[in-house]
Amino acid sequence: MSRIKTFNLPDLGEGLTEGEILAWLVKVGDTIELNQPIVEVETAKAAVEIPAKWAGQVQAIHHPEGTTVEVGTPIIAIDTDPGAGPLEAPSTTATPSGDLPTPSAASLAAVEVAPAEGMIEPGLIGGAAPGGRTAVLVGYGPRTTAAKRRPRKGAVPAQAVAAPAPTAPTPPPVVTPVAAPAQNGRAATATGGVLAKPPVRKLAKDLGVDLGTLTGSGPLGSITREDVQQAASGASVVVAEPIAATTAPSFGADREQRIPVKGVRKLTAENMSRSAFTAPHVTEFLTVDVTRAMKALDRLRGRREWRDVRVSPLLLVAKAVLLAVQRHPMVNSTWAGDEIVVKEYVNLGIAAATERGLIVPNVKDAGRLSLRELADALTDLVQTAKSGRTSPAAMSGGTLTITNVGVFGVDTGTPILPPGESAILAFGAVREMPWVHKGKVKVRQVTTLGLSFDHRIIDGELGSKFLRDVGDFLTDPEAALLAWT
Repeated sequence: MSRIKTFNLPDLGEGLTEGEILAWLVKVGDTIELNQPIVEVETAKAAVEIPAKWAGQVQAIHHPEGTTVEVGTPIIAIDTDPGAGPLEAPSTTATPSGDLPTPSAASLAAVEVAPAEGMIEPGLIGGAAPGGRTAVLVGYGPRTTAAKRRPRKGAVPAQAVAAPAPTAPTPPPVVTPVAAPAQNGRAATATGGVLAKPPVRKLAKDLGVDLGTLTGSGPLGSITREDVQQAASGASVVVAEPIAATTAPSFGADREQRIPVKGVRKLTAENMSRSAFTAPHVTEFLTVDVTRAMKALDRLRGRREWRDVRVSPLLLVAKAVLLAVQRHPMVNSTWAGDEIVVKEYVNLGIAAATERGLIVPNVKDAGRLSLRELADALTDLVQTAKSGRTSPAAMSGGTLTITNVGVFGVDTGTPILPPGESAILAFGAVREMPWVHKGKVKVRQVTTLGLSFDHRIIDGELGSKFLRDVGDFLTDPEAALLAWT
């Protein structure tokens, strides 16, 4: 059995066909353990760390950071038995007749033999799986395209290598590590650039910090967000020289920024375009007095068993939506062409803005949770999303969504439906406003709700009743709970 194992980019789920290598967590020569994270990959849904399938020593890294590769593409080679001694390199000395000598049996045993053209190792993508099946991604055939590499600043194009003459010796292959050792305490890549993740580079650009002047404290000497923030807090302010009045304004490419559309942003654009031009959207609005709901939250925070729980208005909105779904189940459904699929479970999606774009993770079977369990689930969902650790599984299977635009100081909006869902609720900012209460104009806490729904499934009456019930709960939560449960 060959000692050298090639690790292919795995299928990360949900029909994803490619991923971008954000950061290598190991380098050539490192000894790694089974299930140790070796690479961070960004897919169209999230950034995930991929663990090693084998323990051993890293022999080669096939694609540098910033490369987009297809699922099933080899990305790293691992020597699974480094204690057996050094690998025997094949001899390159030509025989007197000019023919290359036959490699030894030992050298053949140490090298993974590539399958014949058209053949794929059983169990891998495109290969034969147990039972005679073909293991491919759902909805996709076997991929035959090569990896795509994003152009990088300062990169030198690869030069064509001429084929050697029949009698000339063949030089042994040289494996070049992706990340070179840090020099003078600064993170450096093989091309002489700076080792930092895209979000860190964006942060440095926004704060005006030159990454080339920093000393990295992360893995392999990479620069972290903390490094950039520390540099920004201690950086001196540089006053720009005034531009001469005679200088004509420039409207060329030097004042434009081109941002590649990829990853989460690309998937969001595709989903929103497909939804907006497939499902006929209707949006209704309702402004409600939530003063009693805000007082109920204050009383809840004061209870001993709730003192360590994060209680926000979003919690009551989520509870209102779940109770309204019980009264109007058709709202929690999917259009399936010749039938409507009404779901008895609610996977409640919460739209979250992250550094990589908009994501919508969901709380699985939220209708079965108590109010305390729902509060904990929402807190964990939001914290995971902000840290960039949301998994693809957490963003799949949503049935109904809430988007809390109020956190941005916005009153409401006309949200677009996530594909496969029939309703989405926009929750606006809670503001103190003059409101007629018990026949007198008083200052009350008021918010505006916006409900977008698929008019193929939800007509105006059903949409209005659902939105009215959500508003009734937020107007008087205690009375609604007594009346509906």
